Amino acid sequence: MSDATTHLLLPYILAAQAQKHVTHNEALRILDGLVQLSVLDRDLTAPPASPSDGDRYIVASGATGDWAGWDLNVALWTDGAWLRLPPRTGWRAWVEDEGLLLVYDGAAWIGTTPAALQNMALMGLGTTADASNPFSAKLNAALWTARPKAEGGTGDLFYTMNKEAAGDDLGLTLQTGFVTKALVGLFGSDRFRLAVSADGSTFFDGLSVDNATGIVDQPRLPRFKAYTNYDNYVGVGTWTKIAINNTDYNDQSAFDAANNRFVAPVDGTYLFGATLLYKINASTSARMSGRLVLNGTTEIRGSFGEISGAHVSEATALWLQTMVPLTAGDTIELQGNFRAADGYFAADHTSFWGAKIG
Repeated sequence: MSDATTHLLLPYILAAQAQKHVTHNEALRILDGLVQLSVLDRDLTAPPASPSDGDRYIVASGATGDWAGWDLNVALWTDGAWLRLPPRTGWRAWVEDEGLLLVYDGAAWIGTTPAALQNMALMGLGTTADASNPFSAKLNAALWTARPKAEGGTGDLFYTMNKEAAGDDLGLTLQTGFVTKALVGLFGSDRFRLAVSADGSTFFDGLSVDNATGIVDQPRLPRFKAYTNYDNYVGVGTWTKIAINNTDYNDQSAFDAANNRFVAPVDGTYLFGATLLYKINASTSARMSGRLVLNGTTEIRGSFGEISGAHVSEATALWLQTMVPLTAGDTIELQGNFRAADGYFAADHTSFWGAKIG
């Protein structure tokens, strides 16, 4: 019969043994050293000069002095002497100076933090992951940085996201209060899209890039082309708003055909142009002129033009073009004038167009 336990080598009290308390106290001493094992250090090869009772160490390889031959054993200072505790497979020890949990694998003390994490079903960082979000993180900042060449890397950094087929979705969802406000990625095709939403259910594409051609489109860009569908009579010497009352296209309904003017839907820089076609009433020396007017009163600098020579009915035309910064709600209208004789601004070919460019 053995005189010690199998795993911790605690001494048994034997039959008819004298001084039984000595054996019992030895077992308690060993238990006190091993249960909830926490060591001060694991890098020393020689005992410290002034240990305190209960101090424990994992002895480093190449031990000397009182620890000679105790490599990788636990050394316990108790009752004024070092007690050797040989480790067994599966023992765990907290290393206080490193804040590290070790486990003994039968040959060495190894860290419990694995070098590789593979095929994990869930991972939560600062929060709890679930089946819908198997990787979840709650944090205020995150950093991805390239491994430099000096550390064996390339200096490059690529973040790869992949979807199975072109018809699937792939992208970033940007939310406020868990309501989606923007989507960036490849949704339902391989075209790159940036879409925004006010309510998380209705989305508008602000940017779209054709993956086959690289052509960039801004589907929601305010832009229009409008015209008048009747001859506009204008008398001599009076600037008159031309009744541009129909549109060939009118993205975002920026052109107000009922009031014959463009209304800026958002702040920005806009480009405008117009074509004014002359139609005779009485004289071909009408001196046709045109301009673009801001908010019904202010002529936009650079938008004025005039034809001073003899006119040809339904052939003489004047082209205007200018760029102007606008605030949401500003209006732009096309005005015409005849300086020498009255006339008409001809139907269909008298037109007005514009677009936001910045």
